[in-house]
Amino acid sequence: MSRQGQITDSNISEVLHPAVESLDLRDCDISDNALLQLYNCKQLKKINLNSCKENRLGITSEGVIALALSCPYLCEASFKRCCDITDSGVLALALNCQFLQIVNLGSCSGIMDASLQALGENCKFLHSVDFSSTRVTDDGVVALVSGTCSKNLKEIHMERCVNLTDVAVEAVLTCCPKIHIFLFHGCPLVTGRSNHAGSKKSNYFLTVSSCSLEEHTILVNNPKQIVTY
Repeated sequence: MSRQGQITDSNISEVLHPAVESLDLRDCDISDNALLQLYNCKQLKKINLNSCKENRLGITSEGVIALALSCPYLCEASFKRCCDITDSGVLALALNCQFLQIVNLGSCSGIMDASLQALGENCKFLHSVDFSSTRVTDDGVVALVSGTCSKNLKEIHMERCVNLTDVAVEAVLTCCPKIHIFLFHGCPLVTGRSNHAGSKKSNYFLTVSSCSLEEHTILVNNPKQIVTY
């Protein structure tokens, strides 16, 4: 039902129960009001609120805080294009959902360095994070990859972040020994120095310079090499 986009604030209660573990709400017209109804979903482990095309305006930090307080075993939280979420919502997730493994904050324009710092300090199981098209700076990335999750991070998406420089790229390559997928194309302040630094890594990863993420299956089998398109 949720995949068909039929869930709304008014009928979500019909699919909620204490044993629910996953909610796919990508195409559903919902707001914070729906998240406020998750108070009995203590076993929820995965929620997908990504918006595929347009910005989602109804989900704010108020709803994310309610989600975090209701669902302590959350492992995967996706909020792509939920542009009204701010650092306070991510802080609540980081403090209350310490089993988080996958977080998607892509195009969440309200996200700043405090969000990455909170995830780095509190979420040791985090292995995949997307903060592409946000206003984070090098300080936020350094705080993330220097935190408790540094040895588990395998996938980082930070493409189209206009404030990031080679400092952020090199911090990831230095602090994350398991990094496997690493995207930082479209960051105008990142130079060729980062490609050179990446070529020294023994892990596999791919950086794309001028194409959309959706067009690629990111799988690199050649060690010690960055592939740039």
